[in-house]
Amino acid sequence: MSTRVILAEDGVLLREGLIGVLGRFGFTVVDAVGDAEQLVQAVGTHTPDLVITDIKMPPDFRDEGLRAAVRLRRERPGLPVVVLSQYVQEEYASDLIGTGDGVGYLLKDRVADIEDFMAALRTVLAGGTVVDPEVVRRLLHRPRDPLAGLSPREREVLGLIAEGRSNSSIAGALFVSETAVGKHVGNILAKLGLPPTDDTNRRVMAVLTYLGARP
Repeated sequence: MSTRVILAEDGVLLREGLIGVLGRFGFTVVDAVGDAEQLVQAVGTHTPDLVITDIKMPPDFRDEGLRAAVRLRRERPGLPVVVLSQYVQEEYASDLIGTGDGVGYLLKDRVADIEDFMAALRTVLAGGTVVDPEVVRRLLHRPRDPLAGLSPREREVLGLIAEGRSNSSIAGALFVSETAVGKHVGNILAKLGLPPTDDTNRRVMAVLTYLGARP
């Protein structure tokens, strides 16, 4: 039986070209849409074997396609999804890969190699994960977030420390006791790897780390 595909791509020429290529290799495009909302509706209507979607689509051309793909994966675990991107965007790849096996993240210029593209689609259909080599390289070399280990409350406390507030001021702002604030501060310093020393102010070092990690 032919593999039933939903294709989401706002570029008419690329969309029509993909429909033709997929048809040549035994895939049947049961619906081709131009935005993320139509994609979600089409999947509900047709229950496809595979979804192929651009990341950036109307109305804002930001991450509509990616968010739709992640939503579909959560609503339909195991649904094979391949997203296409014009550029390497590491955070998008991480979001998609985090939904489990049976996904693909490919750069659009790789689609020009039709045999490789078809091989990637079949890998995803079989439950594998395919990520463009350039995306993998970027992910491996992405700087680690030094604040990743902090809880939301600890980040909040650190932000207030960065404003120059004392523990008592932070306690008043967060409606907690000074003791609780002290424990949060201790956890923050420990998680940031700032042990007690005679020649450094750990609160200042924590603030510098916080400021350096902000986008």
